[in-house]
Amino acid sequence: MTGLLAATTSAGDKRAAFKAGLTSGTIQRFPGAFNPLVAKLIQEIGFEGVYVSGAVLSADLGLPDIGLTTLTEVTGRGQQIARVTDLPVLIDADTGFGEPMSAARTVTLMEDAGIAGLHLEDQVNPKRCGHLDGKAVVPTADMVRRLRAAVSARRDPNFVICARTDAAGIEGIDAAIERAKAYADAGADLIFTEALHTPADFEKFRAAVSIPLLANMTEFGKSELLSAKVLESIGFNAVIYPVTTLRLAMYAAETGLREIAETGTQSGLLDRMQHRSRLYELLQYERYNEFDSDIFNFTLGRNQ
Repeated sequence: MTGLLAATTSAGDKRAAFKAGLTSGTIQRFPGAFNPLVAKLIQEIGFEGVYVSGAVLSADLGLPDIGLTTLTEVTGRGQQIARVTDLPVLIDADTGFGEPMSAARTVTLMEDAGIAGLHLEDQVNPKRCGHLDGKAVVPTADMVRRLRAAVSARRDPNFVICARTDAAGIEGIDAAIERAKAYADAGADLIFTEALHTPADFEKFRAAVSIPLLANMTEFGKSELLSAKVLESIGFNAVIYPVTTLRLAMYAAETGLREIAETGTQSGLLDRMQHRSRLYELLQYERYNEFDSDIFNFTLGRNQ
């Protein structure tokens, strides 16, 4: 039954793997998982980690990404995803769901949920999607307090606290770099540089900041879509693809539903569907069958 109902790798080992990966010289690729099943697929295909996007979680609930989700909702989804994968899970914790004390509580709950790391951003609460205009950032000192509270609440030193700065699109790259340095001094393990535009922007950030950096390769946003190989050559340590799997799934779902509405049948869509046998393989159906047999097919001895 080992590894069937839940991943076998401990939360501590996942965090250690994440921390080590950030200094390995190999870029850590974290596709977004919009549910636990996608996280299993991400692991099977061979990525280094799983990302849980706040924008995706909001969209999944039919809400825009403007800070409407709660700490309980985000932690719950993170726990569901972390439970099924041996990979480290990095989760989007927005602005920490309140004042610095709330950011501290967020860290403790995410640790308890088996998450490997989270990122906190320097936007004004309620936040906006990082690739939209009209964002506002808090003063650097306020974000430093937010981060220090989070770091002080951490019990596992390998739990990764990532600081995201949205300042590049508001105050410019130089200001974002100065913020990143202050956030590193406050104890951040990783800096998430949101909405940089070109390879030169990424190179400038890398040259100026000494701690690990994370790139966001989200589609239809401000950033040019750079390959993992290019980002690694620049010196970035991690990359997320936050909404990719949801966008793929929603495009397929919409296309299919429209065809059913027009034709009255899904028979023309079968070659675009995951087969039942593949789903069962991903879910390890056979191993559940074996477990049932092992548990219930037994013989009582004479003396029992």
